[in-house]
Amino acid sequence: MILGLFRRRDPNADIVDRLYAAVAQASRAPALYREGAVPDTVDGRFDLLVIHAFVVLRRLKALPEPGPDLAQDLVDATFKHLDHALRELGVGDVVVPKRMKTLASAFYGRAKAYEDALGGAEPLEDALLRNVYAKAPERAPQAAALAAYLRASVAAFDATGFDPIASATLPFPQPDPFFKGAP
Repeated sequence: MILGLFRRRDPNADIVDRLYAAVAQASRAPALYREGAVPDTVDGRFDLLVIHAFVVLRRLKALPEPGPDLAQDLVDATFKHLDHALRELGVGDVVVPKRMKTLASAFYGRAKAYEDALGGAEPLEDALLRNVYAKAPERAPQAAALAAYLRASVAAFDATGFDPIASATLPFPQPDPFFKGAP
């Protein structure tokens, strides 16, 4: 602990902390759980965190330097917070690395599925129904609404430069209107 007094704090740490907090806050919008019917469980919260982080990371990676560097810092912060959350849930020190490997695989698998779907490889609604709603056919209307929200988020970020993102002013749309009319 005392050695921490002599370490330099990464100058980007505050930026990354604010950015992660903004992503986490966006992923906790009540409408996503109420009207969007995303389960308010550890898995449901993870899925929404992945969706929101994916949108931010996608944009940062497309920007010139230092965008990709900030994207990597955000990934690192996300996994640091996931590690901490597992420990708070009582997962033992011996099991945490195995769970983190599983979470990393799920995170990157979902991000790839969403990127592929945005590129036309499969309907985005199908990827969301599979990942967020466990393929429940009765959740197809919510998956369609979540897909519209995700597309609008991507469009908003595609029109946003580095500075607003680095200052954690994230242009996620309000999710409520997307879920109006979804049963």
